[in-house]
Amino acid sequence: MKIAIFTDTFLPDVNGVAKTLGKLTKYLDHTNHSYIVISPKQTGSEPETEQIYPQSSFPFPLYKECRISVPKKAEIRDLLLSFAPDIIHVATPFSIGLCGLQLAKKLNIPLVGSYHTDFDHYLHYYHLSLLSKPLWRYMEWFHQHMARIFVPSAHTYNQLMQRNFRNIQIWKRGVDTSVFHPHYDQNSIRIKYNIQQKYILSYAGRLAPEKNIEVMAYLFKNIPEHLQNQIHWIIVGDGPSRQYLEENKSENVSFTGFLPQSEIAPIVSASDLFVFPSESETFGNVVLEALACGTPVVGANAGGVKTIIQEGFTGLLCSPQKQHEYSKAIASILENEEWRQQLGENAIRYAQKQRWEDRFEELLSGYQAVILNEKETTKHA
Repeated sequence: MKIAIFTDTFLPDVNGVAKTLGKLTKYLDHTNHSYIVISPKQTGSEPETEQIYPQSSFPFPLYKECRISVPKKAEIRDLLLSFAPDIIHVATPFSIGLCGLQLAKKLNIPLVGSYHTDFDHYLHYYHLSLLSKPLWRYMEWFHQHMARIFVPSAHTYNQLMQRNFRNIQIWKRGVDTSVFHPHYDQNSIRIKYNIQQKYILSYAGRLAPEKNIEVMAYLFKNIPEHLQNQIHWIIVGDGPSRQYLEENKSENVSFTGFLPQSEIAPIVSASDLFVFPSESETFGNVVLEALACGTPVVGANAGGVKTIIQEGFTGLLCSPQKQHEYSKAIASILENEEWRQQLGENAIRYAQKQRWEDRFEELLSGYQAVILNEKETTKHA
């Protein structure tokens, strides 16, 4: 199969979309499929492979970690004519994604999309809720052209169905258990971060309003008093809310900044609990990665996260906007060592069944079905 991927974010960006597409292209390399990726050019970095075609870009003023691209449509059109893809996969709805949509229609190439981000939910956190209606109108227009829309969870599937999106297929995420596993030397993390406390609690992800990061600030100072001094927090990641968190931290908090997965996994594996309060996830890759490390998760009963955590079996879910529930859930698990160990064992068994290879085969089967259907439609036209 020959696949052209259009995306407004790609490695080395640190987000779920970029990491998922990075995993996909690596899988395509190993399975002898051909692909090209049209993505933003990153300042100071060159594409790792010749299959990547970077487009000029600049930081988005309101969210500097995101980039706005200016795709060279004529050059990309010539590239597509030369490459002759069987299918175009548009992963984002912005400038490069829009370019992919337009060229797929113009060149009559089968088109699919994937829906990764709950942008409407993000607007609430940036006080831009007035943009919700025009955003949804655009998203509905954009995705109506897709022969199939791949979504990461039943939550997102239901959300889009309620808005009359069609041709939706659930495409879940996997986990790399060669990286995320429970067999790291836990003492090395305690030594590295000078941890004397009994328990380690961790968070990994962007430090930004849409991740409900104020819950972390609350928990730093509102865990039950008898546990407060027994907990050391490790916060992995960076973003616009880091300063806020640092200003509201307790004594026993370590901030690591962004880390590669190879350094995140030992931290999560050494943790007694992973805490993830984000309510805006369409899936929540880091939650599945924590489970693969044998670390129970206390997370939000919202978005894609609620479809990963099995209540009372691999972790606990907390009601949106109920910060005190996180404190209660954390205490209940830490105070019951036998249950905590059982949660961890359950988590490992569940995560080991979530293989990336299976997820990508599901995606490729979806591609193939669309291609065959387009051929049949053309033949009978």
